[in-house]
Amino acid sequence: MPADPMPNDSPEAQPTHPAVERVTAALAAQGVEPRIVWFGDAVTTAQLAADALGVEVGQIANSLVFTIDDEPILVLTSGAHRVDTDFLGAELGGVIRRASKETVKEATGQVIGGVAPVGHPAPVRTIVDVDLAAFDEVWAAAGHAKTVFPTTFDELVRITGGTPHPVEGR
Repeated sequence: MPADPMPNDSPEAQPTHPAVERVTAALAAQGVEPRIVWFGDAVTTAQLAADALGVEVGQIANSLVFTIDDEPILVLTSGAHRVDTDFLGAELGGVIRRASKETVKEATGQVIGGVAPVGHPAPVRTIVDVDLAAFDEVWAAAGHAKTVFPTTFDELVRITGGTPHPVEGR
């Protein structure tokens, strides 16, 4: 059963978490009105998040941390598919591997399952899946596995300083 969003007008809808507060501040600093949605339970997959929000799975912007030649790289990919690391590595001129949970935490200040596109201790090279451009609205994690926020493809590219690029070979 999908996690239900907590109503935003109830006092319990405003829980706090340091990582979510950093994301909220980063969004505000970029001129984005932070609209964080908290769920009653963690939404640990793109499908669970899409079901809870009543949107297509492709509208979920998965934040995945990899390394490219041992440097962290954040790939924001549509929940409708997986990152082809061989393809993307060849396109970017390096070898891409899944980052360890320690690398994810160090690079983003967040833990796997709630990594947001912003709110990191320092800028992280970011690739934004061009397939997200097909949607008027996309949803990204907000620093905790129980949180998401709405945005657009163009806004995601702008606020992350990311590079739009396909993430899977066709």
